[in-house]
Amino acid sequence: MSAEYVLTLSCPDRPGVVAAVSGLLARQGGNITESQQFGDPIAQRFFMRVQFVSELGLDELRTAFAALAPEFGMDLQIFDRAVKTKALLLVSKFDHCLNDLLYRVRSGTLAIDIVGVASNHPDLRPLTQSYGIDYHHLPVTADTRAKQEAEVLTLVDHYQADVVVLARYMQVLSDDVCAKLAGRMINIHHSFLPSFKGAKPYHQAHSRGVKLIGATAHYVTSDLDEGPIIEQEVARVNHTHTPDDLVAMGRDVECRALARAVGWHAEHRVLLDGHKTVIFPR
Repeated sequence: MSAEYVLTLSCPDRPGVVAAVSGLLARQGGNITESQQFGDPIAQRFFMRVQFVSELGLDELRTAFAALAPEFGMDLQIFDRAVKTKALLLVSKFDHCLNDLLYRVRSGTLAIDIVGVASNHPDLRPLTQSYGIDYHHLPVTADTRAKQEAEVLTLVDHYQADVVVLARYMQVLSDDVCAKLAGRMINIHHSFLPSFKGAKPYHQAHSRGVKLIGATAHYVTSDLDEGPIIEQEVARVNHTHTPDDLVAMGRDVECRALARAVGWHAEHRVLLDGHKTVIFPR
């Protein structure tokens, strides 16, 4: 019985990569249903995403490509499209991003499996549990930060989470956590990075008389708010809007940017290119 898979890879840019991948799939009886590629002329690196149908199992496919990867220096992964990405969400007190993600999953417009929600506050337990999802209250102080972060990592292991989503989690994570979850942790920043970092970005934007406000979804690194950007969303504003208006409008753009970023990550459409991302559209 055949199944559909996604292959993603990056490697030094050189002739023959596409031919090698498609040739191997053809020899294994695979049928390509979608293929996208990009060569970064500055980094001299090649990126590729292939969807294909095959009667081979995942382990067999990985073994076959493991023999090809060293020849081209490929960083290569293969995923079964039938297996949903498992997401652990971290939140604080703001509920709009959490509520949006929960609703999108329930309505079938976001194909992920939310395996649990953890928070440094108890406030969003009722919302989370109304969807039948586990809620973990992990309070944190300066003295207990290391212990609390260890508990978060334990939850990641317990649920075998593929991605951790900071859905307005208002805590700065340690370098150790950022390193352990590199490329697997997505944050939504309530600003159009790299502008207006830090506290009260909408008030900063208002004081500068901006005409656009935005939100930025990015991978988390040890450099605060400097991780590779996955998606950004904007809303047009004018002089009649108050800071509170901007905050309200900002909630909407935060939800849209985060949902798209999580969805693209779950579909294996985002590949890291140094401090940037390559995103293959639907």
